[in-house]
Amino acid sequence: MHSAPFRLVVTGGGTGGHTYPALTAVRTLKARLAAEGRALEVLWIGTADGLEARVAPAEGIGFTTVATGKIRRSKNPLKMASPANVRDMARVPLGVLQARRAIDQFQPDVVLATGGYVAVPAGLAARMCHRPLVLHEQTVKLGLANRKLAASAARICVSSESTLELLSESARSVAVVTGNPVRPEVLSGHADRAVHALQLSGFDRQLPTVYVTGGAQGSQQINELISESLPWLLQHANVIHQCGPANEAGLRAAVAGLPAEMAARYCLAGFVSGELPDVLALADVVVSRSGAGTLAELTALGKPAIFVPLASSAGNEQVHNARHLEEAGAAVALTGEVTAARLQTAVSPLLADAHVRSGMAERARAYGRPDAADRLVDEILATAAGQPVTSGSGRYGEPSLP
Repeated sequence: MHSAPFRLVVTGGGTGGHTYPALTAVRTLKARLAAEGRALEVLWIGTADGLEARVAPAEGIGFTTVATGKIRRSKNPLKMASPANVRDMARVPLGVLQARRAIDQFQPDVVLATGGYVAVPAGLAARMCHRPLVLHEQTVKLGLANRKLAASAARICVSSESTLELLSESARSVAVVTGNPVRPEVLSGHADRAVHALQLSGFDRQLPTVYVTGGAQGSQQINELISESLPWLLQHANVIHQCGPANEAGLRAAVAGLPAEMAARYCLAGFVSGELPDVLALADVVVSRSGAGTLAELTALGKPAIFVPLASSAGNEQVHNARHLEEAGAAVALTGEVTAARLQTAVSPLLADAHVRSGMAERARAYGRPDAADRLVDEILATAAGQPVTSGSGRYGEPSLP
């Protein structure tokens, strides 16, 4: 006789940084339960206009929306009391009521919250419904939603050992370092497949390959740095540049003046999707933003990286993420005013010396958690079983910063 299905409520989203770790955890939990002959039933509580509204239904996951309010942050406390913030905060109690109704009806074994402002009403409703709440934090510092929910959580799963010292004593007592779940397909790339798929016949495989990405939409800042640096960069490396669909035409014009042999070592793509695992396998150095998902993927793969953090990211998290790895010698963080000359100075030692690259790769890999999804699923199942948090929160063995 089969056991009853495991029931999970997931909440979180808005962006890929909150949505994809949740999705990876759901897939991993489903596979784990299937191996034991158990089914998984999932309800995702999200917003109608967040990424999760597309991702959950596409995955066959039940989806419901609740009212929620986005906090527009400011260093000035008076600006925090803006009419827009006051109006949005007034929506939260309605969202809590809606989430409470959904959780009461669904009767989950566990509620998993991965951050984003939609997580707040559902996380508060979990406590009201006496359902155990597991938080997952992707960044070094707890995000705003997780800070609000920390007191309600049965477990706080964090991605970095460094997060533990930033927690209150009560939060630390229920904290576990799991890492940030990485999609398994990202870890299974092959360099030769990238050469074939992107028709990189002009690449010189004796030279290192640099992968540049500004995320799905591209980054104007990174694109301009690369455009200015290309003549220098292509003397020392092959370059795959994911620039964002809107920026492709302008960059093609910038490349038109390059010598043919040099231009053959430059691959410009508006968007890299299915080929990404293979491109990452081919890359010797990555130049990118430093969002939590990017960090998780690059450290799991052990890739030397030059980070150009998005300065306006929530709570300045990208700067914290990048500096966290730079302090360990696992990446280079370019913060403040970044020029083409600074980028070239940063990347030059990595392109010139394979030993420098392999040293940084090794230090990056020490922070990688390719098994983070499994670790998070361990904690979800332990929470459902009512098991207490094991003492020594960093039990999955991430190195501490020096």
